[in-house]
Amino acid sequence: MKGEVIVACDFETQEQTLAFLDQFQEEKPYVKLGMEVFYGNGPELVRSVKERGHKIFLDLKLHDIPNTVYKAMKQLARMDVDMVNVHAAGTIAMMQAARKALDEEKSRTILLAVTQLTSTAQDAMQKELWIDHSMIDTVCHYAENAKLAGCDGVVCSPLESAAVRQCCGDDFITVTPGIRFAEDGKGDQKRVTTPAKARELGSHYIVVGRSITTAKDPVEAYRRACREFEGV
Repeated sequence: MKGEVIVACDFETQEQTLAFLDQFQEEKPYVKLGMEVFYGNGPELVRSVKERGHKIFLDLKLHDIPNTVYKAMKQLARMDVDMVNVHAAGTIAMMQAARKALDEEKSRTILLAVTQLTSTAQDAMQKELWIDHSMIDTVCHYAENAKLAGCDGVVCSPLESAAVRQCCGDDFITVTPGIRFAEDGKGDQKRVTTPAKARELGSHYIVVGRSITTAKDPVEAYRRACREFEGV
């Protein structure tokens, strides 16, 4: 499986998003559209980005009762995006409902389950969420549940991607946010690493946001991320 760099377009408006993508004349980066931009601009933004030839990871992290997730995923399937996700904490039944919706719509969209957010440290996970197991054990258990439910892969930090592949197999997709260049700050993330290190750890896809979107030359920053992740 060839790895890819996904650019997190965490802007507020459709205009900002499309203006950012206009800078890419030779490449068509894989794009992540999250809650902040989708809630304000809706399906029209998805259509506009798709019309420009970009693959889309629609990062809405569905987490609700199975019936609600089933109906919501039916709607997302009709947008013809390339990746969608749910929260693994929503239970196997909820993830199965998402899988059923995509299958009924004959969608080829990749279904991912979020294990633990990269902003969550183990101390907070244990003290606030009352999860007594280690981060690595929790992520692997959630990944195993996701695989059992029919998901194609998980979202995890790059620090857990090797363990997920070990417990779920090399074909089980790992999409890893929390990617920074070596000289960049962590921001609000806790479990982060560089594109090169993520490649070494076995991530299939990496999600890079501010290191690209706030760079003086976003196109060159994207190319640098691709070079480092591909090891060239």
